[in-house]
Amino acid sequence: MKEALKVGVSGVRGVVGDSFTPQTALSFAQAFATFVGHGPVVVGRDTRPTGAMIEQAVVAGLQSAGCQPILAGVVPTPTVLILTQSLRARGGIAITASHNPSQWNALKFAERTGMFLNELRAEELFDVYHQQNFPMVSEAEIMPVVVESDAMEYHIRRVVNYVDQKAIRKRKLKVAVDCCNGVGAVHSVSFLREVLGCTVFPVLDQPTGRFERDPEPLPENLKLLCDTVRANGCDIGFAQDPDGDRLAIVNEKGEPIGEDQTLALAVQQVLDAHEKGPVAINLATSKSVEFVARQRGVEVVKTRIGEINVSETMVRIGSVVGGEGNGGIIIPRMHPCRDSYIGMAVVLELMAMTGKTVSELRGAIPSYFMVKDKIRIRGEQAPEILRSLRRQYADKNPSLLDGIYIDFGDSWVHARRSNTEPVIRITAEAASPEEAARLAGEFRQKIEQAV
Repeated sequence: MKEALKVGVSGVRGVVGDSFTPQTALSFAQAFATFVGHGPVVVGRDTRPTGAMIEQAVVAGLQSAGCQPILAGVVPTPTVLILTQSLRARGGIAITASHNPSQWNALKFAERTGMFLNELRAEELFDVYHQQNFPMVSEAEIMPVVVESDAMEYHIRRVVNYVDQKAIRKRKLKVAVDCCNGVGAVHSVSFLREVLGCTVFPVLDQPTGRFERDPEPLPENLKLLCDTVRANGCDIGFAQDPDGDRLAIVNEKGEPIGEDQTLALAVQQVLDAHEKGPVAINLATSKSVEFVARQRGVEVVKTRIGEINVSETMVRIGSVVGGEGNGGIIIPRMHPCRDSYIGMAVVLELMAMTGKTVSELRGAIPSYFMVKDKIRIRGEQAPEILRSLRRQYADKNPSLLDGIYIDFGDSWVHARRSNTEPVIRITAEAASPEEAARLAGEFRQKIEQAV
């Protein structure tokens, strides 16, 4: 069965050779060039075997419609965004399907600000695409391709300017890193060793784009990293996703601490060592992050699900740190996007400045337990299902920002329609696994009754 092309605020993605072809990439690149206007457009990719092929199609589409491709090469997605802003390009395209399997690929589109398109702007781009009315420049007007071989340097300079590099280097930490055979396999070892002075024990560090574990850096996928930390007496283990925007941590005992705790530790260090200010997180982020922020007397603002929703909110309210509970750390002073490299640096800085282990740092934050579920529905059922839930929980003062979200103080539950498949997603969190399961089960039962 053919896998449908998925088009939405997070870009265009599909299985290469099935729903996503070089012609698809070329046409969307033409549409993007038409959308942003003549000028430079930054293009970067991850290590997937199809990346070079899709890159060539994107280059052809950009050039034919009057844009100049600036090729960043194999770089993290945040590098594409940083470079787009730094070079004052018309926009940027990241060729990556992030945590999807290697047979998938995708195009993610960025504004000249180096932020992804929001929902409204993405719809405008897709309107241009569907019209299929792209300019075709003459031979004399074709802009040459520029290769930006120092793309990662723009990124690393910002990281070094933000953290206390000397303090990190002085600590001489032993670090294991799982690169998932993605962009981290090109950049992470040298970043940790040469820039931050760590002794590094890499795993899955071949830039083949063939993922030998599930690409999501979830605890159940990190056995090799855990074993490496224990075998080498490492202080910490880091796990990245294929395009280097998400980060998970394994403690010195070889135990995953959970992606939400990655964000909690980063928030702690920014607020303690850099600057105080509002924290912005999406609705599905753990209360452990709220605990860290409120303990330090700062406001916590919650946003709809999706990186761009968090990023835009952070810029609007002057947030100093935040992100998503999937290990997506965002520090706007660095750049308003998820970035595993600033995440690694900030957590290492926290360890260097406090002299504490990951277990000690994590132990100071209350534990919460999260349960996730999803229920398949027909697409047209979603609005009525969510309206039914809102009516039934009207006395609980639900937030309707993104589906329905109810905060019970020491627990919460959230249900929303998926942007990518015909399901209602349920997430619940509580101080005990039993209570989290009960909340999720209660919501599941009410949704099933409404279907």
